[in-house]
Amino acid sequence: MAATTVWQPRDDGLAEIFTLLEQQISPSSVADKSQIWKQLEHFSQFPDFNNYLVFILVRAEGKSIGIRQAAGLLLKNNLKRVWISMAQENQKYIKSELLPCLGAVDRHIRTTVGTIISEIVNAEGVSGWLELLPALVNCLDSNDLNHMDGAMDALSKICEDIPQVLDSEVPGLAERPINIFLPRLYQFFQSPHASLRKLALGCVNQYVIIMPAALYNSMDKYLQGLFVLANDPVAEVRKLVCAAFVHLTEVLPSSIEPHLRNVMEYMLQVNKDPDEEVALEACEFWSAYCDAQLPTENLKEFLPRLIPVLLSNMAYADDDESLLDAEEDESQPDRDQDLKPRFHTSRLHGSEDFDDDDDDSFNVWNLRKCSAAAIDVLSNVFGDEILPALMPLIQAKLSASGDEAWKEREAAVLTLGAIAEGCFNGLYPLLSEIVAFLLPLLDDKFPLIRSISCWTLSRFGKYLIQEIGNPKGYEQFEKVLMGLLRRLLDSNKRVQEAACSAFATVEEDAAEELVPHLEVILQHLMCAFGKYQRRNLRIVYDAIGTLADSVREELNKPAYLEILMPPLVTKWQQLSNSDKDLFPLLECFTSISQALGVGFAPFAQPVFQRCMDIIQLQHLAKVDPASAGAQYDREFIVCSLDLLSGLAEGLGSGIESLVSPSNLRDLLLKCCMDEASDVRQSAFALMGDLARVFPAYLQPRMVEFLEIASQQLSANLIRENLSVANNACWAIGELAVKVRQEVSPIVTNVASSLGLILQHGEAVNKSLVENSAITLGRLAWIRPDLVAPHMEHFMKPWCLALSTVRDDIEKEDAFRGLCAVIKVNPSGGVSSLVFICKAIASWHEIRSEDVNNEVSQVLNGYKQLLGNSWVECLSALEPPVKERLARYV
Repeated sequence: MAATTVWQPRDDGLAEIFTLLEQQISPSSVADKSQIWKQLEHFSQFPDFNNYLVFILVRAEGKSIGIRQAAGLLLKNNLKRVWISMAQENQKYIKSELLPCLGAVDRHIRTTVGTIISEIVNAEGVSGWLELLPALVNCLDSNDLNHMDGAMDALSKICEDIPQVLDSEVPGLAERPINIFLPRLYQFFQSPHASLRKLALGCVNQYVIIMPAALYNSMDKYLQGLFVLANDPVAEVRKLVCAAFVHLTEVLPSSIEPHLRNVMEYMLQVNKDPDEEVALEACEFWSAYCDAQLPTENLKEFLPRLIPVLLSNMAYADDDESLLDAEEDESQPDRDQDLKPRFHTSRLHGSEDFDDDDDDSFNVWNLRKCSAAAIDVLSNVFGDEILPALMPLIQAKLSASGDEAWKEREAAVLTLGAIAEGCFNGLYPLLSEIVAFLLPLLDDKFPLIRSISCWTLSRFGKYLIQEIGNPKGYEQFEKVLMGLLRRLLDSNKRVQEAACSAFATVEEDAAEELVPHLEVILQHLMCAFGKYQRRNLRIVYDAIGTLADSVREELNKPAYLEILMPPLVTKWQQLSNSDKDLFPLLECFTSISQALGVGFAPFAQPVFQRCMDIIQLQHLAKVDPASAGAQYDREFIVCSLDLLSGLAEGLGSGIESLVSPSNLRDLLLKCCMDEASDVRQSAFALMGDLARVFPAYLQPRMVEFLEIASQQLSANLIRENLSVANNACWAIGELAVKVRQEVSPIVTNVASSLGLILQHGEAVNKSLVENSAITLGRLAWIRPDLVAPHMEHFMKPWCLALSTVRDDIEKEDAFRGLCAVIKVNPSGGVSSLVFICKAIASWHEIRSEDVNNEVSQVLNGYKQLLGNSWVECLSALEPPVKERLARYV
């Protein structure tokens, strides 16, 4: 039988690829890199191109390591795309070349091989490569450093990218791969080679989150290994030990409970580690401990020693990038890389219980911030109990004099801000003292002391507002207000940013208390608007928008509008329809239009038209960017839809003159069908707002709007679709009460979808549950005959949801529907009567006389229907519920 021929490269092909790779990695090469890339992409069309790449990586020993590594990385990227569709003989060749190279002498080659192996395992698992696991085991057991290191590197990448693959059954293997590798990894914890200790611990740590049985059952061995490595001379190993204890605390706190004192002693010790990354990892432990609800008395004992460590770590490190940023004054223009990524939150109707992404994700997390977060968490857990250990340290740092001690003073001010909420009761008697101390720091010579003082004062803002009723409290509030406004006009960019953010926080807390100061506030904000560079300008927009949200119609005075609007309109005219600096301005106008109401009418026409133009430009850019002269960015559509919603809300029926001659209806329908969830979310919000103020406009395409909205309720309700479903549900309800019988064609389907949402309420969120309950009620009010036959399926969750809705017109509508279906099908409510009673008792007061009468008729109807059983039903209710029901029966 003839031997299978092994693939061999052609010399001319090799030479050509060598030349291209050489030009690609050479910094001095004059060749056009994009042309080289195109040429390599062209070669990718050849079925055996990847064989050439693995050959160069593994066998081209006469060539530079750089070229061989470049071939390997190109191979890895190619395999990500084409592995599954590759010819089997080429797959086989690549695998056979990689395994012998696990122990390559050069570490760069070994690690590149490890990366490619992980990519292949990611594509096909380990069952498709039966030779891999024995090869890794042989290398690990070989006692040869290169082979052990190569296998461990490949293993660490598999554990990091696809840990579950080693914790699965593999045909032909008696046990799961994790059971084979875990004992070996534990042995490597004691290796004399730091690289192996680090890789082994890193591998095991990856499994803490998914906690396979193999790790759970060998937990003692893992913990012993961690204690052995705890004082490792290599910082990276100590960092991994800390990470392991933090993960265990989060995932399986019971595992460390028997060793809690030792773990806490260790974490306290490494929280002072000279290596900042180790100290940072250790610092994460204290917040994790509190979140895991481990015994607080153990932690309380450590506070006198822990607090000084945290406080000492809150001072700026000498290499902190903020120290460099703090030198920038306002005359230096912002570079593009200075602008943080911004995320517009699409408009949402209902309870604001959606998780906001932490907008601090752009900032670098470091030991200072982590220590401040830990102090914040501790203050919330222990409250005033931490003050005896903390206050003497804060006072000592605050009184440190001299320029060289400014970082200590700054850290003390940061600490005061961090504990402002948790320790409020203990700090309240000292409030005026604290504020009196902080106010002069707003004028400190060090910019970072000025900026942290702004933040800390804003943390005490809500408590100052509580004191506004007495003259001293009012005077202090005014001083803080004027102090922050003064700092808005600081020449230092970092201080401007802190003052503007702090002021926005105070605006939210103070609300109508700002009204007497509106003129001076607007003057300062618009002065800042005129002098800020691009990055801080975004924060001014936010502060203006927050002011509008806080004082609402009070802003609608000619004197105020004269200060506020001209600079904004000028900026609006300067920016093109595809300029991303429009986003925060669109958001700002949304808040202003809602606050001014009909007062926004003089500015409405150009704003409306601009929003329409932007949406149309983006629809064109989506299909033909060249004709549009802009790249597609859906955030332009989302911001424009939200501003149109703001106009509808503000102008009310006054929006008629704007929308009637426009093609908004068709554009809106298109947006309701967009594949992006945030576009659909904002589109349904606008549909609902138009339904409230000008439903006739939607009439010509009513059936389509209702059909598309109802489809959102039966869609796959994953996280990003929840907000879309929420707004679509709300919009259907708003439309229903306006057009009444016209919603009949969708009632049965929508009621069925809403019933399912209510039955699985725990899988969605509060807002969607409440809106579902209200819209179901509105549809039931309009067509009780269509809803009543199905009421038994959802009556209990519907009533539970209605019990949590606050008293308002929407709740009245929903109860009209509830009463209507019960009248049509009283027996359908009998099994849920306790829940109907609780829903009715959730009203503090039904202001509508007709709803009051309807509710009374329902209860009296059941009383007659049930006879003696009525008393039995009442006995199942709590006394306060019975008391409230007595008003109606």
